[in-house]
Amino acid sequence: MYVPKPFEEFDVTRLHALMDEYRFATLVTSGAAGLQATHLPLLLDAAGEFGTLYGHVARANPQWRAFAEGSTLAIFAGPHAYVSPRWYHDAANVPTWDYAVVHAHGKPRLIEEPREVERFLDRLVDREERDASTPWRVSQAPREYIERLTGAIVAFSLPIERLQGAFKLSQNHDATDRAMVREALQQSAAAPSRRIAELIPQG
Repeated sequence: MYVPKPFEEFDVTRLHALMDEYRFATLVTSGAAGLQATHLPLLLDAAGEFGTLYGHVARANPQWRAFAEGSTLAIFAGPHAYVSPRWYHDAANVPTWDYAVVHAHGKPRLIEEPREVERFLDRLVDREERDASTPWRVSQAPREYIERLTGAIVAFSLPIERLQGAFKLSQNHDATDRAMVREALQQSAAAPSRRIAELIPQG
């Protein structure tokens, strides 16, 4: 990913926060079958230098067969927003787009032991159900159904070898312009625009 220096983000804690918030990612592989992409939720374990991602695809999805053929890229697309030149004090500007995105590179490893697959599913569901007053648990489903489900998916871990962030948040403009962009985005009816406003650096 090409990232101009003003927009490079190296803070792993900040990158992990975006990956967790926007965890419905795009998994891209390149192999004998060409480029393949799957859209799926990924669970982040932050332990280690860059962390490890966990996910699963349908066994019928041929992409998992490319895991052993090379590196895999997980793309976490965060909030984004159009920025109008009307929001700058200098007329010598053009429209642009502010955004936050993280790329995680690594080589997936299949999780094949059935109990390990179930433990992964437990963690994935617990992550999504954690705010519910009466969270649903995998154990509530019939045992034979869970066994059939785990047989129909391929679970994997993705130890992250390289983590790259692009947070384009009007850093190439002065504090006055950034404040004007932030104020305009705060007034937007679109939630991603308001989220970008929260990320734009102060001062």
